[in-house]
Amino acid sequence: MASPTAVPATPRVISPTPSASDLSEAHDEYFAPVTRSAARRQRQPETSASSSGSSRAPRSSTTPSARTRRSNPKIPASPPHSPNGTASKDYLSPLNIPEALRDLSRSPSPLGLIPLHSRYRSFIHRHEIPRKLLHVSIGFLTLSLYTQGVQTLQITPVLFTALVPIAATDLMRHRSEKLNKIYIRCMGALMRETEVSGYNGVIWYLLGAYVALRFFPKDVGVMSVLLLSWCDTAASTFGRLYGRYTPRLRPGKSLAGTLAAWFVGVVTAAAFWGWFVPYIGAFPNDPEDAFMFTGRLNLLPNCIRGLLGWEASDSAVITGPLALGVMSVVSGVVAAGSEFIDLFSWDDNLTIPVLSGVGLWGFLKVFA
Repeated sequence: MASPTAVPATPRVISPTPSASDLSEAHDEYFAPVTRSAARRQRQPETSASSSGSSRAPRSSTTPSARTRRSNPKIPASPPHSPNGTASKDYLSPLNIPEALRDLSRSPSPLGLIPLHSRYRSFIHRHEIPRKLLHVSIGFLTLSLYTQGVQTLQITPVLFTALVPIAATDLMRHRSEKLNKIYIRCMGALMRETEVSGYNGVIWYLLGAYVALRFFPKDVGVMSVLLLSWCDTAASTFGRLYGRYTPRLRPGKSLAGTLAAWFVGVVTAAAFWGWFVPYIGAFPNDPEDAFMFTGRLNLLPNCIRGLLGWEASDSAVITGPLALGVMSVVSGVVAAGSEFIDLFSWDDNLTIPVLSGVGLWGFLKVFA
């Protein structure tokens, strides 16, 4: 039996606020009392780890103004931050957007990279109204120059003259942060956030129009620019509106957008070759073989008929509305295909007119 006058053992002295590692090592030892808020902070890593399967650091205390939800749409959004505290350079959409819906749009959600996108999210960012207006207006400008008798080879020097300073400015702004901010402030309404660190789409637009008008006959070159101006805009608009309800053909391309490009291509070709060209007529300064489609299509190419030993006859040729209908459907297929194909991840403002010109030229070369 122990003596009643025995001196008790001295208790172990520890920190009044033990760390999480001390709690996990010895639960049966004595700890000094802690407040409820401190205990909640100690339990928070364990709770979050058990719920999400990964350990997270406790949230740092912030001021009431920082925790207040930003409800004013005119306040620019701040760029996302990576776990180490630095601003993230990956222009990704917010994590709460499903992956399937995120891939339907080539323009990520507003991240504050372009102030106008955060201020006018619906007008500039979501629907890209200024950008689409500029895109569509190029087609009407092309038709206006056509009615004035301006030839395609007269336009290409103007396009190249505009391309050089625009491309040079884009190169300089990527080497000067101050110049890039001024550029974004002036041109932000016509840009996508991916173009903040990339090249402006205007460069590829001018280059694509230059190639189409320089290396293809007059009617094919003009039609290629029209398909770029109107079919690409239709595909982007209807893809954003209804792409989520249709199958996704590939990342960023939906069936709704592809069908819209095909339909607009059919209507554009029917209106151009069926009404516009006959109404305007030919010009004295038109080059030789300026028009590949003259209202006649061969059912079989001449080379195949030669191999089969068939002589040329009118029965193997279609004319009038039937030929125009076939040409319009083919133009729609070419427009939808050029808008759908991803050629070496090049900008579609370059690939659409080039692929459209190649497709129309090849078809007419064989069947016209």
